Amino acid sequence: MWKRFRKNPAAMAGVVLLLAVLAIALLAPVLFPGGPWKMVQRPFLTPGTMDGLPLGTDTLGRNVAAQLAYGARVSLLVGLVSTLVALLIGVPLGALAGFYGAWVDEGAMRFTEFFQTIPNFALAIVLVAIFEPSLGSITLAIAIVSWPPVARLVRAEVMALRQREFVEAARLAGLTRRRILIQQVLPNTVSPIIVMASLMVATAILLESSLSFLGLGDPNAMSWGYMIGSARTVIRSAWWLSFFPGVAIILTVLALNLIGEGLNDALNPHLSRKGTS
Repeated sequence: MWKRFRKNPAAMAGVVLLLAVLAIALLAPVLFPGGPWKMVQRPFLTPGTMDGLPLGTDTLGRNVAAQLAYGARVSLLVGLVSTLVALLIGVPLGALAGFYGAWVDEGAMRFTEFFQTIPNFALAIVLVAIFEPSLGSITLAIAIVSWPPVARLVRAEVMALRQREFVEAARLAGLTRRRILIQQVLPNTVSPIIVMASLMVATAILLESSLSFLGLGDPNAMSWGYMIGSARTVIRSAWWLSFFPGVAIILTVLALNLIGEGLNDALNPHLSRKGTS
């Protein structure tokens, strides 16, 4: 898999981009020990005007580069944790529905469809508005709107696998249905789950940025969406305040999508573009 993945130049470019964002996020306290909220100079310094402030300052004289670095920590944390929570909900539910079928499948799918009848973004806004806006509530809201596609994907994969020969062999060997599901079926669904998870992180970052832009983010946490939202009133006079976080979001989401496409081609070589050309 790794050999096929590294031969994909777009996927490797995505890895380099994502590693760069991760490095900046991890080194943010070292690079900017004063934090993102500290006033360092007069407001509205344009990028490159003063040494030590390569991206200028915002409306309150805070370092835009420091805000970007600390914003990367929040955006990546929300994206990763919400995706993990969504997988913990969607994978077991989809596996049970696909493997046992009958009333289990019917009940699980009706429950899933209930969440899918409401647009993801609208449901996330409602959930965050109900609770006090915080990183925890935002992460939980994004996870709640993200798990239904996971459940449907796992259900479809399990339904296709439960009739395979190795499952029948496991039944003849005397394994219980639970052991067959956990030991034989679920490991064969890992590939599509990994691909979907990489794309879900990108979607979660966009959702968090959108919520923060609307003022539903954690007021005590610096994020890229918060930066864009706070700069929208001065977009004509201070373009850099919304431009740089916007570029950061685009590059991070692009990197995750490139990695997802590369993983899909590497884990499913028969379905890749090269395999079907």
